[in-house]
Amino acid sequence: MVDVPDVVSRALRDAPPDQLAEAADRVIRSTMGALRTDVFVADYRISGLWPLLDPDLPAAGFLACHTVAQRCFSSQQPVRDGDGPCRLYLPLTVWGERLGVLLIELPDVANPAVTGRATDIAGALAVAMRAADRETDRYRRARRRERMTMAAEMQWDLLPGRSVAHHAFDLAGQLEPAYTVGGDHFDWSLDGDRLTVTVLNGEGNGLTASMLTSVTVNAMRNARRSGGGLVEQAELASDTVFYQHRGRRYVATLLLEVDIRTGQVRAVDAGSPHMLRMRGSVVEPVKLDQQLPLGMFAETRYELQELQLAPGDRLFVVSDGVWAAEPAGREPYGDRAMARSLRATRLQPAAEAVGTVMRELHAYHADSDLRDDAVVVCLDWHGPRGRSGG
Repeated sequence: MVDVPDVVSRALRDAPPDQLAEAADRVIRSTMGALRTDVFVADYRISGLWPLLDPDLPAAGFLACHTVAQRCFSSQQPVRDGDGPCRLYLPLTVWGERLGVLLIELPDVANPAVTGRATDIAGALAVAMRAADRETDRYRRARRRERMTMAAEMQWDLLPGRSVAHHAFDLAGQLEPAYTVGGDHFDWSLDGDRLTVTVLNGEGNGLTASMLTSVTVNAMRNARRSGGGLVEQAELASDTVFYQHRGRRYVATLLLEVDIRTGQVRAVDAGSPHMLRMRGSVVEPVKLDQQLPLGMFAETRYELQELQLAPGDRLFVVSDGVWAAEPAGREPYGDRAMARSLRATRLQPAAEAVGTVMRELHAYHADSDLRDDAVVVCLDWHGPRGRSGG
């Protein structure tokens, strides 16, 4: 009996990086008798899913596919549509990062065994697409729905991803305005029992802000990858920025390190990103002693603070572009409106929650352009034993 997922995996390994969708289509048709396939990728604002193989799909067909594909993308579960032919929608997700949806159209209703094979195929395709992203622009072009500024191009290339999943936590982030963001940014890394998360409230706008953020992020990565803890990361980045700009430019940054075994969080608060904790339906700020932003003075020294997470806690970290947004003379978004937005995400996974907060922020601005860069990062802490506690 043919091992379909294994055949697909070999075909993907042999395919050029820009031809993964076509390679998967050929082998899925030949091994599963599929009538057609398509790959839908999520755009940068996570506002829609867009086909790779049939970009000229007629409007009616696109809307029908898009609706069901969106349901699959949101639920992260296979969705079956139709009886004959039967359309299977499978999430394209790798390490918790949601890339899009795979459509497989079959002549007959898919039984559980067929759905299982299709799910394995989607997993293999997601891994291949993630690996190919550095070798081709095809998938990035499909994700963008408008022209992107140079500053935004740099920011998106600098990101670690948009979400990551682990048995102990789920983590997600989003940048806005997606196509013109300049200085705000987030970064994370999972290494053994240590999860490091940083959120930067970049100063200024455009390419200058993006270059400042890039230097700061890479300085922190350099210290982290050399074995340095949060203090070393903050101090190396601060010195790097200061000796380049002599205090004229600086970067407000929050650095967090989560011990996966215990839920203990170490923090360095070097400026203005705001952290809030949602426990049940209660949203409250996490009070930390603010220290100097990175790069304000030479040889600034930083101190650690600690807090403890409980299973079920959700942390949000937001930049000033979210917290202090004051459209049309209204009160700052962080005063009351943001807490309502955060509570509205209570039943959503982290990857959905960041999108909800950003949509509510846009609505608060009456859908006009955001005046400032905005970043939202959401961390769901399940505990070292995972969701079930078993």
